[in-house]
Amino acid sequence: MTQVEEYLNDIVERDGTVHLTLIDPASQSPEEAAQIAHAAALGGTDAIMVGGSTGAGGVLLDQTLLKIKEKTDKPTILFPGSSSGVSKHADAVFFMSLLNSRDINFITTNQMMGAPVVYKSGIEPISMAYLIVEPGGTVGWVGDAKLIPKNKAEIAVAYALAGKYLGMHYTYLEAGSGADAPIKPEMIAAVKHVLGDNKLIVGGGIRDGEAAKQCALAGADMIVTGTILEESSDVATKIEELVSAIKR
Repeated sequence: MTQVEEYLNDIVERDGTVHLTLIDPASQSPEEAAQIAHAAALGGTDAIMVGGSTGAGGVLLDQTLLKIKEKTDKPTILFPGSSSGVSKHADAVFFMSLLNSRDINFITTNQMMGAPVVYKSGIEPISMAYLIVEPGGTVGWVGDAKLIPKNKAEIAVAYALAGKYLGMHYTYLEAGSGADAPIKPEMIAAVKHVLGDNKLIVGGGIRDGEAAKQCALAGADMIVTGTILEESSDVATKIEELVSAIKR
């Protein structure tokens, strides 16, 4: 097991649940992204995810990562929407396959194209099964996902098991940015039950401490928040609310 993955897993064992702050490089300038990352670190986030569905690669991604690293020493983890979402300036990458996509590009082709860049840059790959649940948001549309119905936990369980048996260490249940509600606790619990020691990430629709707490109690090992931070006038306080709700 490698450095960032071990760091995240240790937090799960020690504190109960990891908080990840997601920053989309296309949503603000690199300088503004760095300020969000700095405030999130002050609020107690554990790591910074950087990426997005569209327009989040290339020079903008590089500049955003470099500015974030000037403001915080929290690990930076790439969350790529395609092979262009890889940068040598990150600490790690969620090397993920969108298992419920209809488009092979999001299952294996982008991964094949990005793998040599990950290898040459020396950034740490963290294998992850990515599953998009209704409503799915922009990422569901861009990724051409056959959305998992929000009330069909057994479908999410089947996909999660497939990812586990394919050797993926993490599973990410994603409702989509701006979702009106988080993944249902029943689905989170069912998926975590079959994953066992493999780690479960939950994101989408988590807007306050109570929602984050319910996801954590249901079995989420890691919580991702992004959209709510773009809308917040006090990022540090919002992160503190979320983090205090999910830690032991």
